[in-house]
Amino acid sequence: MTTPRAFIIRHGETEWSLNGRHTGTSDIPLTSNGEKRIRATGKALIGDDRLIVPSKVAHIYVSPRHRAQKTLELLDIGCRDKLPWQESRDHALDIRTNANVQITEDIREWDYGEYEGITSLEIEERRKEKGEAKWDIWRDGCPGGESPAQVTERLDRLIHDIRTRFHDQAIGKPKGEAPISDVLLVAHGHILRAFAMRWIGRELTEGVSLLLEAGGVGTLSYEHRSVHEPAILLGGQFMVDLVDDIK
Repeated sequence: MTTPRAFIIRHGETEWSLNGRHTGTSDIPLTSNGEKRIRATGKALIGDDRLIVPSKVAHIYVSPRHRAQKTLELLDIGCRDKLPWQESRDHALDIRTNANVQITEDIREWDYGEYEGITSLEIEERRKEKGEAKWDIWRDGCPGGESPAQVTERLDRLIHDIRTRFHDQAIGKPKGEAPISDVLLVAHGHILRAFAMRWIGRELTEGVSLLLEAGGVGTLSYEHRSVHEPAILLGGQFMVDLVDDIK
């Protein structure tokens, strides 16, 4: 029986992710090491005998930020059509999936507002000077940016789209009868952690005790082949550290 999956991939390392600066609307490029590790992740996790099987991916959602789009390019999933931001397709690449690629604001990074480009330590110092409580993005959101409620609204809209367009029609059906239904999301650290929490129906204000490092991969699916029992899968999903052996 078919159990659809949603794979979440955080963009590769940038200079700002290295030094802990919050990167929302700023478009910071990947480092050379970040590009190398994403290529290795693609080789390790994408293929007919790997975690992500390109031919089983129905749709790809990607953030509007260049660092996420470059990450999708480097994963080399093998899209039939050119990517939306490219002038033409590199025909030297193997075609491995018919998945459409959609740029969506719904999976852009959290808008950090006044906290854009600064570290958590700097935020704490600012708040201390103002006599404000210790910062918790899941509770407080960002001044001049987004609140947890605003982030929840757009993520719930995206999750509804995934389930109604791809998962509802496939879950529980015999594999030979189910349409292709896996989806891939390439985006950012805070928003993908929030996405995982909303996937299982948790409020962001409860706090998100999940980590997804630069270049990290996670898998979301369902228990008991029921769309009413969404789950975060464990056991090999966050595998980015394993790709160091791939040269």
